[in-house]
Amino acid sequence: MSNFWNKNVQKLDPYVPGEQPKDKKYVKLNTNENPYPPSPHVLDAIKQAVNDQLRLYPDPNCDEFRKTAADHFHLTPDQVFVGNGSDEVLAFSFMSFFSPENPVAFADITYSFYKVYANLCSLTPKIIPLDQEFKLPVASFCETSGGVVIPNPNAPTGRGLPLDAVKEILEANPDQVVIIDEAYIDFGGTSVVPLINDFPNLLVIRTLSKYSSLAGIRVGFALGQKELIDGLNRTKNSFNSYTIDRLALAGAKAAIDDDNYYRDMAQRIINTREHTAASLEAIGFQVIPSQSNFLFVSHADVPAEEIFHELRARGVLVRYFNQPRIANYLRITVGTDEEMGKLLDALKDILKK
Repeated sequence: MSNFWNKNVQKLDPYVPGEQPKDKKYVKLNTNENPYPPSPHVLDAIKQAVNDQLRLYPDPNCDEFRKTAADHFHLTPDQVFVGNGSDEVLAFSFMSFFSPENPVAFADITYSFYKVYANLCSLTPKIIPLDQEFKLPVASFCETSGGVVIPNPNAPTGRGLPLDAVKEILEANPDQVVIIDEAYIDFGGTSVVPLINDFPNLLVIRTLSKYSSLAGIRVGFALGQKELIDGLNRTKNSFNSYTIDRLALAGAKAAIDDDNYYRDMAQRIINTREHTAASLEAIGFQVIPSQSNFLFVSHADVPAEEIFHELRARGVLVRYFNQPRIANYLRITVGTDEEMGKLLDALKDILKK
């Protein structure tokens, strides 16, 4: 700890990303990246954007992307906000819509960046425990006073939330912003985007990192009524008006345009997920039902931490969270059929010992 840090920085407990080791080649199932490449149209668009226009600043309003996204989601461009990855959009949202006077509600087992942002913004978290099956207690999220943040499907559990449950939470919190983080929605969940025009308190946050295979270009966006989008723009433009570069904007627009390609890739991931879940259950794992591109699993006989280290020694990376209630679970990204085959072979070998 440095004497030069201010009190807020000294109190921070930063988010810890999944490891990106470089000592050897791994089967990398620890950071929920898409195992399939971006659309060829996306790569072509990025290549075409590499020209002398890079000397100029990008469009601070991201107009072309916003128009494309609005058309895709049956909204208007002023209902779309673009940021440097959904993490930045989440950060701006915490700054824009939540206040220290009222606690912001999120689950005890969820995306850990929410707690980081709450601390960074000097907010008071209202931590609501998931039930014993890691399901969201909808009634508890209807009793909040300062806003709500819910990932749907949840991370790291993978459980999805039905549309009616989200609607119930929205109706119970008419004066607070309800953020639905849909980073994994396209792997089997039900999007709440169709509710936007009926609920001025609904903000939906999306990313191109997972479904669109574009974790490397850092583009996320928010969808909501104009009042919320205007608030996000006020915050963004108080930090940096040019958060998205020209190459990222070109690739992001092409990704939204080529949704048929990505739907096919997502279905391949869903098929692999279901096959892998059944195979894991067959060798003694408990598998939480998932609507995401990962599985949350536990074994009754072998501790998760031991399996985590044994897999790593065999060249397979998964995610282990040494946290209350989930210290005996592993989060496994769904890779290709070949990668999941290597995972299963390694697990069988570990269980034999």
